[in-house]
Amino acid sequence: MLSVNELEDRLIDLAFAEDIGDGDHTTLCCIPEDAMGKSHLLIKEDGILAGVEVAKRVFNRFDPTMEVEVLINDGTPVKVGDIAMVVTGKVRSLLQTERLMLNIMQRMSGIATTTSKYVKLLEGTHTHVLDTRKTTPGLRMLEKQAVKIGGGMNHRIGLFDMILLKDNHVDFSGGIENAIDRCHKYLEEKGLDLKIEIEVRNFDELQRVLDHGGVNRIMLDNFTVENTKKAVELIGGRYETESSGGITIDTLRSYAEAGVDFISVGALTHSVKGLDMSFKAC
Repeated sequence: MLSVNELEDRLIDLAFAEDIGDGDHTTLCCIPEDAMGKSHLLIKEDGILAGVEVAKRVFNRFDPTMEVEVLINDGTPVKVGDIAMVVTGKVRSLLQTERLMLNIMQRMSGIATTTSKYVKLLEGTHTHVLDTRKTTPGLRMLEKQAVKIGGGMNHRIGLFDMILLKDNHVDFSGGIENAIDRCHKYLEEKGLDLKIEIEVRNFDELQRVLDHGGVNRIMLDNFTVENTKKAVELIGGRYETESSGGITIDTLRSYAEAGVDFISVGALTHSVKGLDMSFKAC
């Protein structure tokens, strides 16, 4: 399996190929090859900065001679008018890396900013906010990094690092008990040590899981706040608990106060507005 850095390098290479193609003809036609310059990253909207370290990889991947002076690090609150970094190098390199760097940093900062808002709403509870697999294809590692920068937690990176028995898995397996038993048999045969989570849709399914056992976490899918509280009391701390399904920033606190350990929120990554910023000559 590729490392995080290898995945990022592949993404960066693909993004440059997509954007530059056989050449940035606008830049090549009007900027001398030996022209040197300096640009700064200007923040134009309050939020949480994210993507600085990835931006440095973008610049270095394209032109290792570019010099990056970081003034504000990942995870730092920023406000309109802040200068996050200053980059010095060939003007051609500054112009050709601008859009990719901004696309990454704006999206990651938007995710970190949104996540931070959810995290603040959970202050005073023991509940953590989780992301989901509802990410932009190819950008998952960056988007999940941004969630962590914003103070959230990653649920699972993909299908390989945790067992999550959802409703379709249960239904196709012929029931909760079959799904759990087959899961344990598979893990034993493959020599894998993975946590097991199972999704339940109602109290009948919850009771069947409690009677059967063999999981680490129970996901309460589309339960009301009132039923979530009842379910948490029924589980009684025997397993980790997670709420999922239709939970918004307005209802988040109520679910946390119902006692769950985790709340998963797809909106952290699937419908986030990027944080406004620009890369200007200075």
